[in-house]
Amino acid sequence: MCAVVTKTKKRSKAPLAFFLIVLLLIASIGAFVYASMRPVPASDQAVAFEIAEGTGTAGIADRLQEEGLIRSALLYKIYLRIENEGSSFKAGMHELFPGSDYAAITAALNQKAGAASASGDQQGSVKVTIPEGFTIKQIADRLSETGGWDAKAIRQLTREPEKFADDLPAGVPDKEGLQYALEGYLFPDTYEFSTDATEEDVVRRLVQETGKKLQSIPDFDNSLKERGLTVHELLTVASLVEREAVVDSERPLIAGVIYNRLNDPMKLQIDATVQYALGEQKERLLYSDLEIDSPYNTYKNEGLPPGPIASPSLKSIEAALQPEASDYFFYVTKKDGSGEHLFAETFAEHEQNIEESKAGGN
Repeated sequence: MCAVVTKTKKRSKAPLAFFLIVLLLIASIGAFVYASMRPVPASDQAVAFEIAEGTGTAGIADRLQEEGLIRSALLYKIYLRIENEGSSFKAGMHELFPGSDYAAITAALNQKAGAASASGDQQGSVKVTIPEGFTIKQIADRLSETGGWDAKAIRQLTREPEKFADDLPAGVPDKEGLQYALEGYLFPDTYEFSTDATEEDVVRRLVQETGKKLQSIPDFDNSLKERGLTVHELLTVASLVEREAVVDSERPLIAGVIYNRLNDPMKLQIDATVQYALGEQKERLLYSDLEIDSPYNTYKNEGLPPGPIASPSLKSIEAALQPEASDYFFYVTKKDGSGEHLFAETFAEHEQNIEESKAGGN
């Protein structure tokens, strides 16, 4: 018999190399996905996250990444699709804690705004409304009455602006004679806070909101530069407008009168500054009140007071930034209950308006 000799073929190394490349690629993708899905560094400082009415899950995911609460909006969108989540997100203000995973963030956003935090703890919340035109004292009292925070501690914090330097729109106010350094920098609005928020957390949130509102004004920085004002001066003028104006349409006109008197120059002689110096909102000022020795008394001192006398609304800030031009130097409140004013160019016309105002109130 003849022996049959068979030749063994050498196996190609190509399939093995391809397999290793695929394995390496899968491992790399897995590592990337794992790294991207990991929570951001944890913090016990809550971040206010607002969902506006009508915002879709894609927009919410993008904002979560922008706010630094997640690493990848794309992966969170994929997570929501896989878990069939996102359709129950509640509009409103939520408090999320950096370091929360996707499940905790999703659970928090599914709950009624403010009902719980993304830390997974069922924390309570408190809603506080700060009215426009409130002073630091009034804000501290409102926070104490509504949320139980210490009013004295809040007032003290507003005398320590260096603690909030990174959150202030233009750094720490450097004016001398300020009663409260942060007067005018706590934005009036409705807020929801976690019940375990500290006094410093609360003050910081209100300061941050002022910065956000200022930057929401179109071309704010250039407009401020054109007006030749600092942020501190702008908020001071805006606070005067806030305390003087009742009718929104008159805010720019009243701002214009303030600038006219500053540029003339004339003493502003605004009653609200005297009331601030007195520390009480008197309905009727006496001549003796106008003599109070205070840098805030614009009957005795020329120019603007050292700083804001209240928390101005966005409308008053916009009016101070874009006043209505006129030749008016005087105004007096109508006594007909409308809250409107009679404006005058001269003191003689102003005296006539005062008599007209008195007659209208009879």
